[in-house]
Amino acid sequence: MMRTSIKLLGLALVLSSATAMAANNVTYNSSSMSSAMSSVMKGTATKNADNTDLNARDKSGATLTPQNQSNAEPDIEVLAAVRSAIVEDDDLSTAAHNVKIMVEEGVVTLRGPVKNANEKNRVEELARNVAGVVSIDNRLDIDTN
Repeated sequence: MMRTSIKLLGLALVLSSATAMAANNVTYNSSSMSSAMSSVMKGTATKNADNTDLNARDKSGATLTPQNQSNAEPDIEVLAAVRSAIVEDDDLSTAAHNVKIMVEEGVVTLRGPVKNANEKNRVEELARNVAGVVSIDNRLDIDTN
């Protein structure tokens, strides 16, 4: 029952899109509409997430990721304090608020995209000012999109 409802909703969305395109005098061949309808019905995404390419390097296992995060209490406390410092800075973008943070024996590794060099430096500065941080490994990427 639920699957049928979802398919009908998808079909209605495709049909309303086709109607809107026709109203705007936009022409598409039947194979492109069929492909678009198939994509909607299957629920497949047509565009990669913003940082998909940046995360590709994590697949090899050679790069430190949040799954490698130490469970030692001092490291967890430092991680929480660094995250709080970053999130509390309202001048940072959402991307900067969501950087990956890993802490092992007080060494903080920062990973992920930020908007510009100023944000990259600001995130590092905020992390450096947290008690218990021994050093920073700043691997933040500047998003060029």
